[in-house]
Amino acid sequence: MKITRFEELDCWVEARKLVNMVYAVIRKDRSFQNDCRLKDQGIGAAISIMGNIAEGFARRSSKEFIQFLFISVSSAAELQSHMYVACDQNYVSQQLFQEIYDQAGKTSRLISRLITYLRNNERKYKQNKKTNPRNQRNQRNTYDFNQ
Repeated sequence: MKITRFEELDCWVEARKLVNMVYAVIRKDRSFQNDCRLKDQGIGAAISIMGNIAEGFARRSSKEFIQFLFISVSSAAELQSHMYVACDQNYVSQQLFQEIYDQAGKTSRLISRLITYLRNNERKYKQNKKTNPRNQRNQRNTYDFNQ
């Protein structure tokens, strides 16, 4: 399966769900809305997950893509931490906290699997390049997940 658009990545789809969950939980509680620092940090972390997947995908190399994916994983952990604060301040119920926490974890695991794939694929490419320099393809922004 060739991926040609970031919207086709499962991790981006799950990150988008996560962003919508964060916005929805903030809309439900006036106190959360008024805690501008926490609200902005939580929204920023969620958006960062989604945005860094897209931005990394648009880069010229797997190495750069991987760097952006690591930032996404870190932002997922940051969001999980912010949600602890929201729960401790009674802005969200334990159930909503757990749903967002779990969605951030799921998204992070998908991103980590993509990082592993890209690293393994990069190693194969380098080995192939050494053994057959004429077999170089310019496949910018296209990832073949059937290899």
